[in-house]
Amino acid sequence: MSVKDWLLALCVVVAWGVNFVVIKVGLQGMPPFLLAGLRFTLVALPVVFFVPRPRLPLRWLIAYGMTISFGQFAFLFLAIKLGMPAGIASLVLQAQGFFTLLLGALLLGEALRWNHFLGIAIATLGMFVLAEGGMLNQTTTGLTLLTMLLTLGGALSWAFGNISNKVIMSRHGAGLNVMSLVVWSALVPIGPFFLCSWLFDGQEAIVASLTNIHMTTVLALGYLAFVATIMGFGIWSSLLGRYEIWRVAPLTLLVPVFGMLSAALFLDEHMTLLQVAGALLIMVGLLVNVFGGRLALLARARSAS
Repeated sequence: MSVKDWLLALCVVVAWGVNFVVIKVGLQGMPPFLLAGLRFTLVALPVVFFVPRPRLPLRWLIAYGMTISFGQFAFLFLAIKLGMPAGIASLVLQAQGFFTLLLGALLLGEALRWNHFLGIAIATLGMFVLAEGGMLNQTTTGLTLLTMLLTLGGALSWAFGNISNKVIMSRHGAGLNVMSLVVWSALVPIGPFFLCSWLFDGQEAIVASLTNIHMTTVLALGYLAFVATIMGFGIWSSLLGRYEIWRVAPLTLLVPVFGMLSAALFLDEHMTLLQVAGALLIMVGLLVNVFGGRLALLARARSAS
């Protein structure tokens, strides 16, 4: 990768890490489902009028939008609204990688290797340590079993979205514009989010948050829609199209690093030693999952030579 593309990739990773802090800020002035609905409205409109509809069956467009957009962010926004620390949420959400592996094996018949099982085991232990540390630490009141499960629900929805994306690309990927998939699939969750907001938040809360909207909420919506989604996915899809996946995809491991750093910097979120130990175990599990197979091959090659 060129220096320019490395910097572009780093900008995307930083933007996605800071994204969790922005969600926390946006939710201080608006209910979660309404904020998510407005986010995807801004993603889709008016761009959808200038981007051709992706050539794939409507059922797959709906499946992609309802999993990677509605399911993921319904769970995530609700978890953060209920107090889930933004930095920890950025890390726990990376469980989507493990869920994707398991769903790929169950639904697509893909093989799992030793490093996948080891990575899942280490990360699962890290989740338990992280959750236990949150429950023992009275200052981290937002990290509860409920918020942890909601965040994992977001990760599972993201994983289902990854499976939908894999099927879409394998069956209809020839000539498919990834940006058109992002924009048109953003239309799918808008109605469900507004319906959930009306059912669970109530009309009064919706009207009050819209009529008394703060500039910080407006800026948060702009960041979520244009920086984290349109710009982020646009640059990322361009990099994936020009370079091998193994060069680009592992960089997402830096997202929780910037997520936790930005949460500590802007939200004054701090972790206990037990929580840090859990976070490190999760990161080790992610690294084993991504790089374990290659390191084993390199070790065998060196021993053979």
